[in-house]
Amino acid sequence: MNDRSLPGTTGPNKGIEIPGWDERFKAAFSIYKGPYVAGRITSRHKTLCDVLIAGSAVIKAGISGALIKAGKQPVVGDFVVLLDQPEMNSHAVVNILPRRTCLSRGATGDGGEEQIIAANIDTIFIVTAVGKDLNVRRLERYLTVVYSSGAKPVIILNKIDLTEEPDKAIESIRSVAGNVPVVAISALSKNGMEELEPYIGPDETVALIGSSGVGKSTLINALVDRSVQKTMDVREDDDKGRHTTTVRQLFLLPNGGIVIDNPGIREIQIGESYEGLEKAFSDITEIAPKCHFKDCTHNLEPGCAVQQAVKDGTITKERLDSYRKLNAEMTFRSKKNEIGLKRLEKEKYKGMQVSPKKLREYKERR
Repeated sequence: MNDRSLPGTTGPNKGIEIPGWDERFKAAFSIYKGPYVAGRITSRHKTLCDVLIAGSAVIKAGISGALIKAGKQPVVGDFVVLLDQPEMNSHAVVNILPRRTCLSRGATGDGGEEQIIAANIDTIFIVTAVGKDLNVRRLERYLTVVYSSGAKPVIILNKIDLTEEPDKAIESIRSVAGNVPVVAISALSKNGMEELEPYIGPDETVALIGSSGVGKSTLINALVDRSVQKTMDVREDDDKGRHTTTVRQLFLLPNGGIVIDNPGIREIQIGESYEGLEKAFSDITEIAPKCHFKDCTHNLEPGCAVQQAVKDGTITKERLDSYRKLNAEMTFRSKKNEIGLKRLEKEKYKGMQVSPKKLREYKERR
């Protein structure tokens, strides 16, 4: 078995690992000597974090001013470096260890920057539910975001006890899921929960995403096997739920796995990862090279293999329309960010007052 003990940890916690810690993080942390310990962010509250350290203790730690000045923001799931200040009885997050995977989305509204949601995730459960929440176009967006993160997607269809036609709902999901596993469960009655076990092994991190009211909090409680998240009924008129989860939070499971809950996402911006889009629409991108024109937009060009697949019934028109819409949205966001960067560069060279931090953040996003 690999040695995954934490250097820099002394006293009774010495040699006890943090869930999810591996050789990569151990190597990155090895350069820190002296009063430093490693930890993992379990929740974030503005400038204060809850951090899990060796020995399963959770401590409070502020974010150092130097880290904030550098434009670095720790998120749930991050492995971080803590400066231990025993004389002050406090800890401070002074650095973030390199992330294995990073779940992010485009910022809502007019902002062009990416919003990081969570880090170092192995698998992401895209949770939906039978009824009005089941929307395959929204699932396509979620899949694009998840594939962009580097984590593996699994689609969870919850509340199957509320429908007499679960197979119909599953078939609808499979029409856009490709090779992504689709698991039907009832988190409330725990029906089908055993089918999730292959995706949440010891030291593996799973994150949950989905809209409000799909039962993410109930699923968390079922996985942890105790009530740790507040749950509320959905509204009968539109199947929408209230935001019972308001803070992203990491939980430890009885089998040694890790799960991260996320507040319901109202607006799903897909960012700029074309790789995620290509994987989410692999049925289209695998046919596209057969088009007559290399830069085919799959609209009105002659010799378009994708349009031919639509005529043949291999691909639905709705799915192609969705692909083209998301592709256009991603291109627009990329161009908007590029224009913003050029504007800041121009203002800088004209001697105008441009914050170095703002300019650096734009460059880092490119």
